Amino acid sequence: MSFTTQNGLRYYTFDIFPKSIIQAVFTRQGGVSPEPWDSLNVGGAIGDDPARVHENRFRSFVAMGRPPGSIFDVWQVHSANVAFGDTPRSPGTPYTQADVILTDRPDVTLFMRFADCVPVFLHDPRNRVVGLAHSGWLGTVRRAIAAAIQAMQQRYDSQPADILAGIGPSIGPDHYEIGSDVIDQVKRSFPGDAAGLLVEREDGVYFDLWSANRLLLERSGVHQIESSDICTACHTEDWFSHRAHKGRTGRFGAMMALSS
Repeated sequence: MSFTTQNGLRYYTFDIFPKSIIQAVFTRQGGVSPEPWDSLNVGGAIGDDPARVHENRFRSFVAMGRPPGSIFDVWQVHSANVAFGDTPRSPGTPYTQADVILTDRPDVTLFMRFADCVPVFLHDPRNRVVGLAHSGWLGTVRRAIAAAIQAMQQRYDSQPADILAGIGPSIGPDHYEIGSDVIDQVKRSFPGDAAGLLVEREDGVYFDLWSANRLLLERSGVHQIESSDICTACHTEDWFSHRAHKGRTGRFGAMMALSS
């Protein structure tokens, strides 16, 4: 794993993916937005000026050498819904509600937004497929990652043993305290495994999203996994964190695409 800085814009990449894959988790650095969205905020509908959000997204695509018009993104709703990027999403086209996006098209650039939830990057090198998933606590208990692997198998004939996965910067188990309602849902979704995913401390119970999503990958047959182990709430100089900033913050971008 490594960081790259280009024209003030700083992003993280995984080592597990081949050089032919375009992939980045953008930090909050290098954009034009003021506080509390400073500065590379790519999230709309959170109070930032749409013109600034557009400029930040544009800068992200330029940094990776991708045409902004190649974007395929969705309305993220903490689901296990899967959307397929067969063509870019044209401006003005209604968003599909989904939290997993997949494509085998080199002319499509997958793009998602985060502020503590887990970005999961997926690549099948044999069938040339890439995917992104957005997995917060609700997406995790709804097993979004398992849905992603199943969709890759059904749509692209991917074999789990071939799939490479990257677990990106997100809130770590040291900061993600949860209440009784979430604890109950974790126990229902991960029977027999919840004890290892729920960290009990004197001040409360914390959910290990990294281990939970790794477990979902492994149970789906994916074992080539790289985890950043970077906590967004611990490193707010680089990342937007919904929990650390008490809800008033921006969204950082995640991008993945096949090269031509």
